[in-house]
Amino acid sequence: MQSLFVDALVIGCGATLVMDFVALVLKRAFGLQPLDYGLVGRWIHWRLRGEGVPRPISQVPPFRYERPIGWLLHYLIGVVFALVFLMSMGTGWAAAPSLLPALAFGVLTVAAPFFVLQPAFGAGVAARRTAPAGHRARQEPHGSLELRVGHLAGRGALGIAQVSDRAAPCSGCSERRRVALSAMGRQR
Repeated sequence: MQSLFVDALVIGCGATLVMDFVALVLKRAFGLQPLDYGLVGRWIHWRLRGEGVPRPISQVPPFRYERPIGWLLHYLIGVVFALVFLMSMGTGWAAAPSLLPALAFGVLTVAAPFFVLQPAFGAGVAARRTAPAGHRARQEPHGSLELRVGHLAGRGALGIAQVSDRAAPCSGCSERRRVALSAMGRQR
């Protein structure tokens, strides 16, 4: 069980890092603004205060540690997603990772920002209340198709990064591969 949590930590942080890299590339290449994780910290701060969260969250005055809290939560969520993925796939996937399940799961995680975070921030489901790029200045991510494509690209990268276990094995992966191959009657 401890190995599962270590694997989730390594895969979740690694996949989130890759997703952040893709967001940086999209920002530099196409001008797509990634989410300001300070807004996530600000939103959590208001939620923990037990008060209603004002919308849009970008109009709420910032508090001192919102950015580091937001980034910490961003990576923690990545670890939780990796844990859910590993638990749902069982030990067989960790022993022999494959792209399709990880990519599908990564793309499915786009539901979190589309149906939880963006509505909570006052942007509506899939940020339908935000204007496309160029219509007005704002601090929040682009709306319409640009936002959705950016999220799908980032979440696809998250899924692909989960397969990076082959390039940089996580703790116990080699042993699980050996056990799985042995159980299937093949030795490495």
